[in-house]
Amino acid sequence: MTSSHVASQEELKAAKVPVAWRDQCSALLIPLNVCRRQTYYLPWECENQRHSYEKCQYDDMMRRMRKMAKVKLQQAEELEDA
Repeated sequence: MTSSHVASQEELKAAKVPVAWRDQCSALLIPLNVCRRQTYYLPWECENQRHSYEKCQYDDMMRRMRKMAKVKLQQAEELEDA
């Protein structure tokens, strides 16, 4: 995950992004929400932005799952050694 997908707190505050949505993909959410507002949330509009945001969310989830699997493996190894 590159740091270019993370928006600053000032940008997020200016775009009125809720705290719950401020994650690794927040920089992609800002233009998506702008597009949604401009097109009155038409489902066939903003597809490219939505796809990019959802892909980022998926990649972030997979990264966290891999990290958690490594942590669980390390804990299991520590229990075996003890």
